[in-house]
Amino acid sequence: MTTSELRRLRNYIDGEFRDAADGRTTDVVNPATGEAYATAPLSGQADVDAAMAAAEAAFPAWRDLTPGERQKYLLKIADAFEERAEELIAAEVENTGKPIGLTRSEEIPPMVDQIRFFAGAARMLEGRSAGEYMEGLTSIIRREPIGVCAQVAPWNYPMMMAVWKFAPALAAGNTVVLKPSDTTPASTALMADIIGSIVPKGVFNVVCGDRDTGRAMVEHPTPAMASITGSVRAGMSVAESASKDLKRVHLELGGKAPVVVFGDADIAKAAEGIAEAGYFNAGQDCTAATRVLVHESVHDEFVSALAKIAAETRTGQPDDEDVLYGPLNNPNQLKQVSGFIERLPAHAKVEAGGHRVGDKGYFYAATVVSGLKQDDEIIQNEVFGPVITVQSFTDEEQAVAYANGVDYALASSVWTKDHGRAMRMSKALDFGCVWINTHIPLVAEMPHGGFKKSGYGKDLSGYGFEDYTRIKHVMTSLDG
Repeated sequence: MTTSELRRLRNYIDGEFRDAADGRTTDVVNPATGEAYATAPLSGQADVDAAMAAAEAAFPAWRDLTPGERQKYLLKIADAFEERAEELIAAEVENTGKPIGLTRSEEIPPMVDQIRFFAGAARMLEGRSAGEYMEGLTSIIRREPIGVCAQVAPWNYPMMMAVWKFAPALAAGNTVVLKPSDTTPASTALMADIIGSIVPKGVFNVVCGDRDTGRAMVEHPTPAMASITGSVRAGMSVAESASKDLKRVHLELGGKAPVVVFGDADIAKAAEGIAEAGYFNAGQDCTAATRVLVHESVHDEFVSALAKIAAETRTGQPDDEDVLYGPLNNPNQLKQVSGFIERLPAHAKVEAGGHRVGDKGYFYAATVVSGLKQDDEIIQNEVFGPVITVQSFTDEEQAVAYANGVDYALASSVWTKDHGRAMRMSKALDFGCVWINTHIPLVAEMPHGGFKKSGYGKDLSGYGFEDYTRIKHVMTSLDG
């Protein structure tokens, strides 16, 4: 297919679709086929300037709406996403190669629910009550929107991560300039069409492009906040750039979730749950259950059960109803995952998988690796692929040391029938989320975010909503 035959995606700025000011584009590839299906703008400074100007101009009127009025807009967006679900699914599947059925069942309902949650959160801001903390003076706390938000979404969940960013920002009264990943702009462009038909122009803007585009957004003087979901390296770069003019920064970065399985756990059930949470979305999830720590008494039994499940787990084309996950997102990601396996130390053993699947697209087999040590590369660094590692531990103290002994601190889980142990572990594990006898479920009402090199700030929940507000103290004299 020639460039002239590819579908043309465009930026959405100030209520209209536009090409990049200098006409530059980049090809967008379907990872299930390895073939280009569209072009997207490779936006430069002029495009970022235009989007920021539009968001800045729209901010005062959007800020001054009542929470109830903003709620109505968000609810209309949620309804529209439901009505156009099949279009969103088609765009996301083309973006990512994900299974159609799982995208329909596992992504659209949570997205719609999350938008509706933040629509309600707009009317439920909490704070200290007004009061006289000094004689003759009354203090009042105001929660206000921050301003223009520069937001960068990742390629692993392009639609859902966009929702996690724009929904709380808009609900709180901010305006948005959102950049999708350069490999997955299609569903975001469709979102712009849907949202743009509902909200006033300039409130929601989409700028497509690469790292340089994202850097220009973060370094731009207009945004009061920069939010990114991405790699640790990208997060550090954003934090450094934002520090130059003291922008607020919201970072959701990498993960290396420990999954601690004790000897009293139901091994068959644990292996099944961990496999699903480790291989879903091809393991391209910061919370994926990919680093398992198993008590030595059940290590061999668990590895055997997990390897059997991995061997039966299928990847394949989006329309195949029997596959659990689709391809890795791009050739670089396939190279990264393959590289981890190729560089395994001699003491490691590949129990299942460990190879590419087919020669079309970027598919990789469900993989299990055992025999690993705490300082091995594959234990310390994020693979972001369908690879589950297994280590053995002797006691609770060692389990905690191994679990916490990485730079990441986003999510974790504990598998045990001992309630006291579960409570001790949930206290000791240095991660933003601890699941017990499950792994990966998320709900709109509860916060998602990590510590250490997994970043700071929360997505979802009232805590995530408050991240998009600022606090002002107003004090007035009672003397009139």
